[in-house]
Amino acid sequence: MAAALPVTFDDIREAAVRLEGVAHRTPVLTSRTLDARVGAEVFIKCENFQRVGAFKIRGAYNAAAQLSPQQLAKGIAAYSSGNHAQATALAARELGTSAVILMPEDAPRSKREATAGYGAEIVTYDRYTQDRTALGEALAEDRGLALIPPYDHPHVIAGQGTAALELLDEAGPLDALLVPVGGGGLIAGSAIAAKALHPGVRVVGVEPEAGDDTKRSLESGARVTVPVPRTIADGQALPTPGEITFTINQRLVDAVTLVTDEEIIGAMRFAFERLKIVLEPSGATALAALLAGHLDLPPRIGVIASGGNIDTERFSRLMSA
Repeated sequence: MAAALPVTFDDIREAAVRLEGVAHRTPVLTSRTLDARVGAEVFIKCENFQRVGAFKIRGAYNAAAQLSPQQLAKGIAAYSSGNHAQATALAARELGTSAVILMPEDAPRSKREATAGYGAEIVTYDRYTQDRTALGEALAEDRGLALIPPYDHPHVIAGQGTAALELLDEAGPLDALLVPVGGGGLIAGSAIAAKALHPGVRVVGVEPEAGDDTKRSLESGARVTVPVPRTIADGQALPTPGEITFTINQRLVDAVTLVTDEEIIGAMRFAFERLKIVLEPSGATALAALLAGHLDLPPRIGVIASGGNIDTERFSRLMSA
């Protein structure tokens, strides 16, 4: 008999209650143009309209809200390339505490400015030569802060799963669900919710071609580390999947497909020109896989557009590529 998963569907439903009035219930977008292009009925969960511009507030707040009053009084720490940084900073503000965030030196300017705007202190590091997990753990220990990692935490995973819970509640049964994969928290939570509600749904992760650590890990049966990816999808530029997330994804994720930076840009352009929404590169990878024709398409497909945090200068540069 298989061991119980570290996160349950009940955990996700409890997270949904905890997030009421804090996280937005983001819209589910449909498009006849998109349906005709791919030959399927597509439902896009628009987490680019979420608070902080990405799904990350779901997990960050769910984890922070379960800290003790004593822990909250001391403050929160996190490490992130940007979206979890903003989410943790906002969660800390909502709960009346402080946040210290470790961010890479090359994090997008808009994400750094937004994180500081929520009141967090920012400490930087070099993502290509330094280990952010070790640095983040040391920072939290030195300052006596509660560390909320970006994906490898049961409360974070449960919070992220509420996005898929809402999508399925609105769209109804789906044949497939496409989810961007970075550290694996969003797809882990999504897979738990989706398989609990509709066991036959096919859950497919999407990674940038340059950072295929989860795909390689699932194929090998053990966590694989790759060089830190150099990709426009900065939110997915991770070298190895999380330990907890991999345990879940190994059981519940049916496949992982890859997209190139050029395909991501194409999806961002389609989203802007035809769907009238702005997606950041990491937020567009699931849509990119759909548009690029990498999948055998079933009739009803859910797509999580995970974020829209990109400044006008970078967006214009990518659209001109």
